[in-house]
Amino acid sequence: MAELLPKPRPGRRAFLGGVALGSVAAFTGSHGARGASRTEIAFASAKFFGKETVAQVVEMYNASQSRVHVTYVELPPPSASTEVHQLLVQQLARQSGSPDVFTQDVIWIAEFAGAGWALPLDQEFGADVRKQYFPGVVQACTWGGKLTALPWFIDSGMLYYRTDLLGNEAVPETWDELVSLAQAAEKSGHARFGFLWQGKQAEVLVCDLVEFVGSNNGAILGPDGKTVMIDDDKSVQAVQFMRDTINRYKISPQDVLSWDEEPSRRPFTGGQAMFLRNWSYVYTIAQDPKVSSVVGKVGVAPLPHFPGGRSAACLGGYQYGVNASTKNREAAIDFVRWMSSPATQLHFATELGLAPTRPDVFDDPKLAQSQPFMQKLKPVFLGATPRPVTPKYAQVTLVLQSSVSRALADGNVKQALAGAKDRIAAIVAS
Repeated sequence: MAELLPKPRPGRRAFLGGVALGSVAAFTGSHGARGASRTEIAFASAKFFGKETVAQVVEMYNASQSRVHVTYVELPPPSASTEVHQLLVQQLARQSGSPDVFTQDVIWIAEFAGAGWALPLDQEFGADVRKQYFPGVVQACTWGGKLTALPWFIDSGMLYYRTDLLGNEAVPETWDELVSLAQAAEKSGHARFGFLWQGKQAEVLVCDLVEFVGSNNGAILGPDGKTVMIDDDKSVQAVQFMRDTINRYKISPQDVLSWDEEPSRRPFTGGQAMFLRNWSYVYTIAQDPKVSSVVGKVGVAPLPHFPGGRSAACLGGYQYGVNASTKNREAAIDFVRWMSSPATQLHFATELGLAPTRPDVFDDPKLAQSQPFMQKLKPVFLGATPRPVTPKYAQVTLVLQSSVSRALADGNVKQALAGAKDRIAAIVAS
């Protein structure tokens, strides 16, 4: 593990909040001379915080060397992801070179790269470096065969389960095993709901779709980003199973079709469910006696798979990008290399609760001491699977949301997915 990071200096940041980036000065105003030996760059990121803030970590970098000074530009939090996306698009499209470095939701990477806004990073981060990250994250950071983003932090879907209800039974590895255990929990009266997930016509439905389809060795798009596979047999079987959890096996309530993350989380932490598919944030809530009835009774594991398949966990998280128009390439590369280093990733994990994208960091004793739950997630993240990688993702996801929602509601799965294939094929071909 790399040496310890230097102690932070007091942070300085420009908080934009809801203000649009129409003013180039928001990024470039502080690029003036600070000294002949220091290169000034701007770093724009969505707002994340824990014991510390991103601003404080940036100041650590500034204090660690005398070649580069980074001005931090704080964007809204990921809960306002549409606004963050719009702000970045507005500024990157100007091709003014600022911000020099930015963070991006994993689903924007292909869009920004396809538009020519993200600098290819292959020459700076070769195959030996890329092997140090989770494969699914590197895949998501790659567009057109080139690395166009550098991994920062990861999140993914996972299976929560009641340890007290599971008893001596093994954690289910297949969907069939989950169905049997969920039905038994309902029949015994120990759980009102066997299995909760998110079927609302929203982005989270696509996340769940990626996991069910991927766990059956299926895919939505082929590796070329052009071949549409959503109506292949593997995908049809997976979506049919999603519907069957409600109508055939009766382990999921009809309400899941209108639920996103929080409505599905509340019954689980309220002690009413055996299993839950959700993100990593749920664990902390589950251990809070003020809001949880299942403190000390919750475990986490990789999501199940179909026979012959493997666990698939929809990849989430934000990653670093370097502006293709930056006038300070060397300084920008130095900064992202430091921000994505093992030591900095460990610091983000222990102080801000952001899970590393480097598997080796999970084995650090400091992480086990500070974030014992996070360390358990390494097997989950090994199955991280990106959503369809295409610069047209914003259009593709809307088609998937409406088509899969319709399939789950009326049961005409093959027909709905065939229609989705035609519409998506037209989108990615244009």
